[in-house]
Amino acid sequence: MQTAEASITQRLTAEEILNDYRLGWESRQASLTGRKEVFMGKAKFGIFGDGKEVAQLVLAKFFLPGDFRAGYYRDQTMMLAMGELTLQQYFAQLYAHTDLEADPSTAGRSMNGHFGTRSLDEEGNWKNLMEIKNSSADISPTAAQMPRLLGLAYASKLYRQNPELQGLKQFSVNGNEVAFGTIGNASTSEGMFFEAINAAGVLQVPMLVSVWDDGYGISVPSELQTTKGSISEILSGFQRNSEEEQGYEIFRVKGWDYIGLCETYEAAVRVCREQHVPVLVHVEEMTQPQGHSTSGSHERYKPEERLAWETEYDCLKKMREWILENGIATTEQVDQIEAEAKEAVRTARGLAWNALLGSIKKDHNEALRLLDNLAAASDTHATQLANIARGLSKIEPPIRSDAVRAVRKALRYVRGERSQARRELVGWLEQTMGENADRYNSYLFSQSEQSVLLVGEVKPEFDENSPLVDGREVLQACFNAMLARDPRVFAIGEDVGYIGDVNQAFAGLQEKYGDLRVTDTGIRECTIVGQGIGAALRGLRPIAEIQYLDYLLYAIQIMSDDLASLQYRTKGGQKAPVIVRTRGHRLEGIWHSGSPIGMILNSIRGIHVLVPRNMTQAAGFYNALLKADEPALVIECLNGYRLKERIPRNIGEFTVPLGQPEILKEGTDITVVTYGSMCRIVMEAAKQLEAFGIKAEVIDVQTLLPFDVDHTITDSIRKTGRVLFADEDVPGGATAYMMQQVVDEQGAYRWLDSKPTCLSAHAHRPAYGSDGDYFSKPNVEDVFEAVYELMHEADPEAYPPIY
Repeated sequence: MQTAEASITQRLTAEEILNDYRLGWESRQASLTGRKEVFMGKAKFGIFGDGKEVAQLVLAKFFLPGDFRAGYYRDQTMMLAMGELTLQQYFAQLYAHTDLEADPSTAGRSMNGHFGTRSLDEEGNWKNLMEIKNSSADISPTAAQMPRLLGLAYASKLYRQNPELQGLKQFSVNGNEVAFGTIGNASTSEGMFFEAINAAGVLQVPMLVSVWDDGYGISVPSELQTTKGSISEILSGFQRNSEEEQGYEIFRVKGWDYIGLCETYEAAVRVCREQHVPVLVHVEEMTQPQGHSTSGSHERYKPEERLAWETEYDCLKKMREWILENGIATTEQVDQIEAEAKEAVRTARGLAWNALLGSIKKDHNEALRLLDNLAAASDTHATQLANIARGLSKIEPPIRSDAVRAVRKALRYVRGERSQARRELVGWLEQTMGENADRYNSYLFSQSEQSVLLVGEVKPEFDENSPLVDGREVLQACFNAMLARDPRVFAIGEDVGYIGDVNQAFAGLQEKYGDLRVTDTGIRECTIVGQGIGAALRGLRPIAEIQYLDYLLYAIQIMSDDLASLQYRTKGGQKAPVIVRTRGHRLEGIWHSGSPIGMILNSIRGIHVLVPRNMTQAAGFYNALLKADEPALVIECLNGYRLKERIPRNIGEFTVPLGQPEILKEGTDITVVTYGSMCRIVMEAAKQLEAFGIKAEVIDVQTLLPFDVDHTITDSIRKTGRVLFADEDVPGGATAYMMQQVVDEQGAYRWLDSKPTCLSAHAHRPAYGSDGDYFSKPNVEDVFEAVYELMHEADPEAYPPIY
């Protein structure tokens, strides 16, 4: 009788082996068929997991409910074997079917091979993640799954070691969950890979990385990608020498060796799950039978000897040989399995394609009917309308935009006509455009009841006993209240822990709450953010600190491609409400004083961007964000930590709403729009302008994303007739963004009596020293003169030229 301790090879039955073989061949046929569908024009692009099937079948055996995957676009077999993907869903994604039932991973928003499970219910609330085999939503950039993978594994460490988290049973059971990462051999050349590997070794977290090594990165062979041509060789120094030593366990195994893979993954997952030791499994001698993607053929760059080897060592071919050699099945039985797999794929492809067409043709046919009605009702344009309808009827197969294009063109001809047919067609277009907005444009931000835009304002409360302190102490009191209130909250970053961050806002809090709650990290901005993303995906509330705003460039890619698009690319199926904390503005020198706000705004749509002018405002933002379910970037003012502020007596409860500018000074002559450290500069200039008879209204936008949701700035311009946008970014940066939002989006141009004006920093980075700051960025005199010039233009007599 077999015992529970029996090895995987002892537990394997013929039925399980043949089921694996069947699933492997279904996956292979899906790849082969998918490529044909692209070449037939039924899909736009294809990238497939052929050649990787056997290793993924085995890996899936050890993937338990509660575990998490952060992989890449060749993991279809793993997802099929986990039971989190069907063949019909696979083809639905290939065809970009926007129905969540058809493609629950991305609702048709990502190209094929991008998988994810739905962590949230329809209301945006967490499901029980311990009942799901979880996959974080894939992204395409190479190695970009690694920072998030680190955070997924780090969460297990926190759940195991922090007793206060033990009650969160829907997210973890004693931190037993493994974070499974997969990556191609060529992508291990990326810096994100090495950064994450090093961080996991330092942190000692249950992160298991499988490297699928097929010898190439598109056309570039391993010897030009990796020192010694082997990632496991060059990482061998990470191998721990004893169980007492921190480090990695590193395994090497052949991608076509079914039994070897079973034994390897059994050992690898056990040490990872039980001991919380990171593991690297280098799966060598894999193949890629169809090349990298449908963009080209690998016969162009692989020599004949390599192509012949790939044919001989195809993993499914080798598994077939092993099955036959060991008498597990007969040739006839294996042939039948392969034939049945091919038929299963053919059926799934047909069902997926017919479901897509059925969902489109309803609208398509209705548009044709309404166009015919319009042609019949039109006295002057019947011929043109009939031609448009005829052209639409000939399109096969149609896509959604075909009908919309035709209808919009038709409505041009009847713009002056009045008929029931025209009204019905306009109604159809409005309804269809709304439905397609949901299909293609929804969920950039949260649409749940936990949206930060629904968090109401709670005013800070002060009395005569409210102490006047350095601004940093206001933040310290706020962070102390957060940590005391919610055990899910933790902070990580360079120098955050022992010294309490470089500006002391966390001073003493590591000693009070422990190093699991307030944690020092290495210098590794990308994976600090990734650590936060992964932990937030598992129900925790991380504050990930980037020491200076300039250093955000190290992390901007992962914020842009992963965090900012997470809710969008899953259509509300996953969320990671991580707060990225940093500081910038008005310090001196090229690398510590940047304000690259335009770059940030254009890179991270999907993350809120908050720019508080002082630490009380920042504290109110932190309180609001922790009541919500969305990610945000909070940029504190570098020169504000030593300025005096009063600590509100409700320091842990008051909130500052997002998207609500604050009028700092009322005026009637001109509106000056700014934020952050520039508020103090502008307020001083406004005071000096008052002495010359100019009353400026000063508005602090407070948040750039979202921006002035109630059009407070336009209301001000309606009164003043003039506007100046002031910012420390380069010309055309955030000033241009604010102008577009106000003049274009809000329509404030209608109320302007003078041209809208921008005042920004110079195009270069600021020079060092106080003079460098003065001559590089807008100063009080610049603001004064920019405002005065507008007033001079309007009334030269009252405001004669200064120079």
